Order: sequence, then C-alpha cells, then structure tokens
Amino acid sequence: MHSTIRRTSIAALCAAAFVAACSKSENNADSARLADSAAAATPAAAGSSTTSAPPTLTDANIVALLDEANMADSATGSVAATKGTNAEVKTFGRDMMRDHHALRKMGQDLAKKLNVTPEMPGGDSSTTRDKAWLDSLNSMPKGTAWDKAYIDHEVGVHTQVLATLHTAEGAAQNPELKSLITKAIPTIDAHLKKAQDIQSKLQSKSTS
Repeated sequence: MHSTIRRTSIAALCAAAFVAACSKSENNADSARLADSAAAATPAAAGSSTTSAPPTLTDANIVALLDEANMADSATGSVAATKGTNAEVKTFGRDMMRDHHALRKMGQDLAKKLNVTPEMPGGDSSTTRDKAWLDSLNSMPKGTAWDKAYIDHEVGVHTQVLATLHTAEGAAQNPELKSLITKAIPTIDAHLKKAQDIQSKLQSKSTS
C-alpha cells in the first residue's frame, strides 16, 4: 500500500554504472553516481514544507494510488528477490513481492465490491516514475551498489507511504476503505523498520 498510497510520486531515475571490469577509480566514481541516483529517486520526507496545500484525496484517488503503489513495490521486490546479492536484501524483496501483491488484491477486490473506479489525482506521474525506477533496477549491474540503491529507495518510499496512509485514513469516505487502510498501516510500518535495519547494516559494511 506500498507497496503503498502516496500523494507524492515515487521518484525514480537511477543512471549509474558500476562495471566490474573497470579500474578501481572508475568503480569508485560509478558507485558515487549510483548513490546520488538512489537519493534522487527517493521521495521527499514526510512533513517537508511546501508552497501550496496538496489536493484532498477522494476515495477514487486513494484506490488508484493504492493499486499503483502496491504494483510498483511488488514488481521491484521481484527484481530484488533475484538480483540482490545480500541475503537480507533478497529476503526483503521476496517479502515485498508477497505482501504488496496481497495488499493490491485486497484493494482491487474492495474497489470492485464498492463499484469505485480508480482515478489518479490530477497531475500525478506515479506510473511513469515507477516504471522508470523499475527499468533502472533491471538495467543496473548487480552488486553491493545495487543492493544499497534498492534499500535506500525502499526506506524513502515506505516513509512517504506511511505518512500518506495516515492522511488517506482520515480522507477516506467509505468505512470499508478506511478500515483497509487502518489494517495496512502496521504492515507498512514493519516494512519501513526492516528496510531501515538492512540499510544500517549495509552502511556498516561499506565503512568497515
């Protein structure tokens, strides 16, 4: 939901190359560029200042954002499950693929039951950006830099999604949709904490 509703789109575009055949200096430069790209792909932290108030989410907006976010995190989790080199990264990817697939089905089933037609908020570019991030993950060579880029992005995504879920919980008009959001919040919170734990471990390894 996360996996998974958000007002701000999951920013993506990771354009770093980390080629094993390159010299040590080239690898260092490429790793730095990859880190910069991952940071650029991470959504702004919840609570950051903005010059204008975001539009109020409708139930149709919530359903659409929920579906897109769950689809995106399930898809990137599938890539991490096979492309990750760190054991915890691979396991986390499998968990994201499983959990967000399940959450997406719950959202789709509820939307069908309520006869709600999903509608993205005006100007939202989540679909385009999510696809760009997925394409980037697929094109990056596997390795420690890939693992770090994926986990850094997951921390940023789940931080924003969790904040947006709380907002959507208050904005939802249908009680069944509100209940679904309430039940999903602990799952997204657990995802965030696990991603942060893996992120900390990866950072410790890189400095040791």
